Amino acid sequence: MDKDYCKYSELAEMLKVLAHPVRLCIVKGLLENGGCNVSYMQSCLGAPQSTVSQHLQKLRTAGIIEGERNGTVICYRVCNDKAAEIIKVLFRE
Repeated sequence: MDKDYCKYSELAEMLKVLAHPVRLCIVKGLLENGGCNVSYMQSCLGAPQSTVSQHLQKLRTAGIIEGERNGTVICYRVCNDKAAEIIKVLFRE
């Protein structure tokens, strides 16, 4: 076994961020739809805009998603291949 735990810390942090039902749902939905904005996510999740925004901030900070501004609308998409693979494995049927 490798005792150098430092190299595992980045992946562990990503798993911590993904380990929330709403964030799993957001990332899964972004992968399925190729991206969407907060209003769409809010209506799908049935959650307040502020709650969705807080989850998006955690995902952005972790480098899992990124947003592209088009006027006043930001369209989010998954930008982390490892996170995308994790979601695909978790929801494989």
